[in-house]
Amino acid sequence: MKKIITLLLVLSVTLTACAPNADEPASLDPSYPNASYPNPSYPNSLIQNDYAPQPSDTSMIHGTVFLDSTELLTLESSPLQFTLHLTGNLPTPCDQLRVAVNPPDTDNKIVVDVYSVSAPDKVCAQVLAPFDTNISLGSFPTGTYTLWINGEMVAEFQS
Repeated sequence: MKKIITLLLVLSVTLTACAPNADEPASLDPSYPNASYPNPSYPNSLIQNDYAPQPSDTSMIHGTVFLDSTELLTLESSPLQFTLHLTGNLPTPCDQLRVAVNPPDTDNKIVVDVYSVSAPDKVCAQVLAPFDTNISLGSFPTGTYTLWINGEMVAEFQS
């Protein structure tokens, strides 16, 4: 019985040590590209989806996700509709998935940022949390497009 209590105490101290410091203000990770989402100057600059950045994200800690696969799906419709299929893992079960899809730029480059957000004062088990989701990209004018996820080109397609 003493061994179990000792183990539980050591485990709780270890988990508490991994939690963020509540005295430090929550801030965006400056090493993460485009960590300023959502951009209030351009409220309609992102394609909306279930995992789009939220106004409350500014008080959250931004983190990375571990993408296992990315796949661009083309739906047979007129006009063609495109969907992004993402599978991977969030750093913890307390993290929330965010997918910021920017409209095509002048070079027909579609930039997608996939990241996680979590509350700075929440203590959470340090285990990966899998996700598998589809993000609708919609349709695009006729042309050749490139799809970039977290700074890496993952697909080129015709619309």
